[in-house]
Amino acid sequence: MRSVRTALAAGALVTGLAACLALSACSSSEQTAGTGQAAEGKTMTMAISADPGNLDPQFTSLSVTMQVDWFLYDSLVGISPDGKQVPGLADKFEGNSTTAKYTLRKGVTCADGTPLTASTVAQNINFVGNPANKSTRIGVFIPPGAKATADDATGTVTVTAPAPDAFLVRNVGGLHIVCSKGMKDRSILKQSSDGTGMYTVAEAVPGDHYTLTRRKEYAWGPGDFKQGQSGLPDKVVLKVVSNETTAANLLLSGQVNIVAIAGPDKQRLQAQKTFQREAGTPLGELWFNQKAGLPTADLAVRKALTQALDLTQLGKVITSGTGSPATRLVAPGMGPCPDDTVTGNLPGHDLDAAKAALDAAGWRPGAGGIRQKAGTKLSLVFYYPTSLGPTLQSGAELLQKAWSELGVDVSLKAVSTAEISTVVLAGQGTWHAGLIPLTVSLPSQLVSFLSGTGPPNGSNFSSIKNPEYDAAVAKAAAIPGADGCADWATAERALFKQVNLVPFVNSTVPIFGKGATFDLSEGSVIPSSIKMLG
Repeated sequence: MRSVRTALAAGALVTGLAACLALSACSSSEQTAGTGQAAEGKTMTMAISADPGNLDPQFTSLSVTMQVDWFLYDSLVGISPDGKQVPGLADKFEGNSTTAKYTLRKGVTCADGTPLTASTVAQNINFVGNPANKSTRIGVFIPPGAKATADDATGTVTVTAPAPDAFLVRNVGGLHIVCSKGMKDRSILKQSSDGTGMYTVAEAVPGDHYTLTRRKEYAWGPGDFKQGQSGLPDKVVLKVVSNETTAANLLLSGQVNIVAIAGPDKQRLQAQKTFQREAGTPLGELWFNQKAGLPTADLAVRKALTQALDLTQLGKVITSGTGSPATRLVAPGMGPCPDDTVTGNLPGHDLDAAKAALDAAGWRPGAGGIRQKAGTKLSLVFYYPTSLGPTLQSGAELLQKAWSELGVDVSLKAVSTAEISTVVLAGQGTWHAGLIPLTVSLPSQLVSFLSGTGPPNGSNFSSIKNPEYDAAVAKAAAIPGADGCADWATAERALFKQVNLVPFVNSTVPIFGKGATFDLSEGSVIPSSIKMLG
């Protein structure tokens, strides 16, 4: 889940690892229960919560797709299970907030056997950084307008950003790199691949499964990976299983080896003491569509809707009582900034104050108790993801009840990962509010979703306009690394004071293994870490 892994996490973003709705980047902690000798020549089957859709890694924001793409592509810089930067395609990397330099490993080849060149890497960066190409990775990994130059003789790539990016080396280093053939003809990337990754696509059956085969010659990254590592599966089957109970049953019966479970089924898997890793991720994030002309563009309405909710109770419902209060936007345990930016900066639960606020804004009770203004009813369409377990529906129904008591007519709409991508992220539908957890590992990766242009030319899908946030981001971006945390915190607090979005609860999503062990990087299973057991 490294992208807006929305993050919908057991879902994606922005839905999906089956664990992170958007930018797939979750924190991970270790719980081991896997024993046995490494087994060679096996097939590993992994359940994924939704169909990944277009597999082109530079045109997705879905964490489920990013997980698939980690089997097919590499990045310049890897992130270890403990969150540290390690060599990827580049064995050396350095830079500051405006320039980054990467030196490629020697001997890296693409799936068709051709060598990866510095020129091809630079082409990737320039493609994503050009706003005209409308890559969903612009502003997340590559700053808009960033330029890359290459020296094939030395294997170096130099990147220059037009504006400061506090985490430039890590962000650019996280981009999936497509090989030359795929850059020339992106149509082949939709259901196949052209990368340097450990696996290639052998079969794609959308909505059912994707079969991958291992490249035996693969001998590079991330970290200290060595060719000939024991227990690597020769074949990987990524099986689409949207129902978590079904996925859990498949794991217990040995028909799948890896599955992420966000809902109550995780309790019975934990009781079996199966191998487990954990991904921490935002789950309760309430977004308001602030497009001009919509009622939720009005701060008074957003504030009243938030005041009408008991966020603590809502968090307990959607996490089955196992969640923890959200304290910032970046996934728990990820990123360099520890500040609590949420506490004290969101409207508290007060139904009477909420009613008074709507009255003052001109929305008064009309026929049937539904609030009206100038003859228009205050009717809202509320989205919630189906890929994050049954508790999201219970949470949506609780929210509907609370807003109905406020005099608001609320239509609930359960949406799939694909619908989140098209209706919300791509701006092709009408919505007013929704639970859309967006999972990232760095505060800079959120900027394009919280400011700037909306779809189809940008990623600001909820049309946020917050000058105080923009000013603080500009200041923070100029300060490399953790030294800018105070300004990133100021930026987040500005969002909450304007109720641009409302984070209220985080969840821990276990990823279970049976017949296999593995590690996680930012919420995604690391392909090179998988060990099949005999």
